[in-house]
Amino acid sequence: MTIRSIGRRALCAAMLATATITLPALAQNAKQGGTLIIGSTQTPRHLNGAVQSGVATAMPSTQLFASPLRFDDKWNPQPYLAEKWELAPDGMSLTLKLRTNAVFHDGKPVTSADVAFSIMAIKANHPFQTMMGPVKAVETPDAHTAIIRMSEPHPAIVLAMSPALCPILPKHVYDDGKDLKNHPRNTADLVGSGPFRLAEFKPGQRIVMERFDRFFLEGRPKLDRIIVNLAPESQSLIFGLERGDIHMLPFVSASSDLKRMATNKDLALTAKGYEGIGAINWLAFNLERKELSDVRVRKAIAHAVDKDFITKKLMGGFATRADGPIVPSSVFAVTDLVTYPVDLKKAAALLDEAGFKPGADGERFKLTIDFIPGGTDEQQKGVAEYVRAQLKKIGIGVTVRASADFPAWAKRIASGDFDMTMDVVFNWGDPIIGVHRTYLSSNIRPIIWTNTQKYRNAEVDKLLATAGGVIDPVKRKAYYSTFQKIVTDELPILYVNLTPYHTVTRKTVGQVPTTIWGPMSPLDEVTVK
Repeated sequence: MTIRSIGRRALCAAMLATATITLPALAQNAKQGGTLIIGSTQTPRHLNGAVQSGVATAMPSTQLFASPLRFDDKWNPQPYLAEKWELAPDGMSLTLKLRTNAVFHDGKPVTSADVAFSIMAIKANHPFQTMMGPVKAVETPDAHTAIIRMSEPHPAIVLAMSPALCPILPKHVYDDGKDLKNHPRNTADLVGSGPFRLAEFKPGQRIVMERFDRFFLEGRPKLDRIIVNLAPESQSLIFGLERGDIHMLPFVSASSDLKRMATNKDLALTAKGYEGIGAINWLAFNLERKELSDVRVRKAIAHAVDKDFITKKLMGGFATRADGPIVPSSVFAVTDLVTYPVDLKKAAALLDEAGFKPGADGERFKLTIDFIPGGTDEQQKGVAEYVRAQLKKIGIGVTVRASADFPAWAKRIASGDFDMTMDVVFNWGDPIIGVHRTYLSSNIRPIIWTNTQKYRNAEVDKLLATAGGVIDPVKRKAYYSTFQKIVTDELPILYVNLTPYHTVTRKTVGQVPTTIWGPMSPLDEVTVK
């Protein structure tokens, strides 16, 4: 069976197929030209997406490293390093047939040994443990065939072959016994097989990537160079975009910025390209804090927060409220959730019931709330300030605490040094990849975007483990339905809104990335006039 057109809701079932899509004959690339300048507030610690998740790493990593597959804007898998692929009918193996002309930036060929090494390295090191969790081995019967063997059916394994999730590393560089998370080649002298090669990485300042002339797709990349200019706040980048110093600004979500830029005749805005990401803006609780370990306190906080006010007033109507852990566009989302209408009297009564009576000054206890710095204040700091004001009304004193930069915030949250924090977390296209990691008790680790809430529920662990091994999406949804009801009742996280990401570009930019992974896709077809 050939995979040609796969609807969003049929993705899981349709991946039980042999893919025979091929691209035109390959040849040495013809020079195209141009430099694309991207603005970003997300500062990466390093550039190796095999051991790090998130926008900061994914945007450069997907240019530097190639993956087995890529996806179009209809959720259809497309050939990339793998020309063909076949998921076994029982879902227990995925066979990848690699191109014979792909080489790393140092000229050495990409082989099945590199694929095997990379997938097992991702399994061992990536924060999304469930993504490659069922993988037990990767067989390499020849230099261009890799067979991924699994211990149970894995309905998300084809999606897991995406650029931001499965960069293929050169085994001859990384298999040297050094810690992969802190490997020196993650930041300097980096070797991948993507459309661009690393020319310069100055943390907190810029990333410069130059065209790789031996890239395996004919006529690509079309650009000579990509420069990612890093800044601690977004306004300077927006001004740069308006002046023409910057060509593309992805992940824009502030309503005031979007309204302003929509009126600029030199700019183009699109919300396409974020379907696979599935971003939710939420307030996470540290369940090891005395006050927050009591579900009545968490429910009191939920009753004090007006999501409709946040989305309609604070966010100018660009955002929509979120009430559960799975984005509404997912086939696995349900509406039968526990919700918390705004009710300050009920909130106060719950706090009284939990034994937290107000003192003479009206205050019951104090908490801190953190937020991701350098991003959109409207989505992060603005919501944190609103929560502070609302909780004061029910006797909870809140200090809004800033971090110096993204790495400082991530380190603080990963180490458990927080009471509450605003966060933006992605569904990553399938619950196995982006949702399970937040709730599994086995994923309580000192790594950002794992179960940093310290949430433990044996029934949830069992539901997610079972759902992760079911190929049929209808049967999977039944397990996810129960899971969503439990976590919205126990409330380790208060879901606030869906993040209204947009990509804004100068109109001189062509082939703006609008696949399901958008700016976290290879930019090999992008042009600049």
